[in-house]
Amino acid sequence: MKALIAMSGGVDSSVAAKLTKEAGYECIGCTMKLFDADPQQADVDSGAGADDARKVAESLGMPFHVFDLREMFRSCVIDSFVDCYSRGVTPNPCIECNRYLKFGKLLQKADELGCDKIATGHYARVEQNPETGKYLLRKGLDASKDQSYVLYTLTQAQLARILFPLGGLSKPQVRELAGEEGFANANKSESQDICFVPDGDYAAVIRSYAGREFPEGDYVDLDGNVIGKHRGIIHYTIGQTRGLGQSFGEKRYVCRIDADKNQVVLGRNEDVFAPGAKAVNFNWISGEAPEGEIRCRARVRYNQKEQWATVRPIKSNGEGRGDAVEIIFDEPQRAITPGQAAVLYDGDIVLGGGTIV
Repeated sequence: MKALIAMSGGVDSSVAAKLTKEAGYECIGCTMKLFDADPQQADVDSGAGADDARKVAESLGMPFHVFDLREMFRSCVIDSFVDCYSRGVTPNPCIECNRYLKFGKLLQKADELGCDKIATGHYARVEQNPETGKYLLRKGLDASKDQSYVLYTLTQAQLARILFPLGGLSKPQVRELAGEEGFANANKSESQDICFVPDGDYAAVIRSYAGREFPEGDYVDLDGNVIGKHRGIIHYTIGQTRGLGQSFGEKRYVCRIDADKNQVVLGRNEDVFAPGAKAVNFNWISGEAPEGEIRCRARVRYNQKEQWATVRPIKSNGEGRGDAVEIIFDEPQRAITPGQAAVLYDGDIVLGGGTIV
């Protein structure tokens, strides 16, 4: 069996490569060139990530490729990111990258290279139900590193070909394995930012890619009264209270963003709680929507603890089973944000997910 290993140059994907090889696979390493972080290093084979990944692949005796996916990443991830913020919506670009590149285009590359599987450094697990034959996506055992939330778009066909070698490990164990192998990146620090926004300045990146400025507008209260001026809607997200830029006499929170009116609606903390959410473009990992309502836990933010809810599959434009769900939480949830993902869980099994509207 041959496996294509997605390698970023970090410790996680390096150890994933090591473990996949030790599992008996004939391995090929690859790095996806997604954007030009440094204009002086615009060549497809340049950059610290590719260099570090290549060194690890060579140390493991693996062939190595760099795939130039900058154009696809721009159209599928960055352009969507910019469009969402322009509409007052807060996206999760990692989900789109997984959907279109890591488990879309990379599987095509695997086919071209004659690989049966692809392996990544995600902290999640894939298992096959012996009774039904269906593949299950489970959380990583290390709850602090679990990445199942951003993997909800995976299908049965994709799960059949995916390896997550780190799913049963903790981060300290991964670093220990890297050190034992002598990997230079064993103690490489992790970035907490979006890869194409390394300094965390989302607004500057949005303005740069959009090629325009986003004008100031009105802060309004829940009754529509103007109470101040905002810096441009791209600076805000639901639930935000810091960075509002002025004092209102009491603490205010972003409750809604109205892009058409260029308004940011502010209220009190209790005003950002909602009883439920609707999620569209919903992917049921089993490949089948339930017949009716189900009880499960749901997560509406990456780091949120799952909350009990009743979930009803609907058509995105009406009633009946289909490509959307209505989620009613047992208790109101804070800052349910359009553009983020609602992901459903049965214990540690991911049932599916969609985009909150």
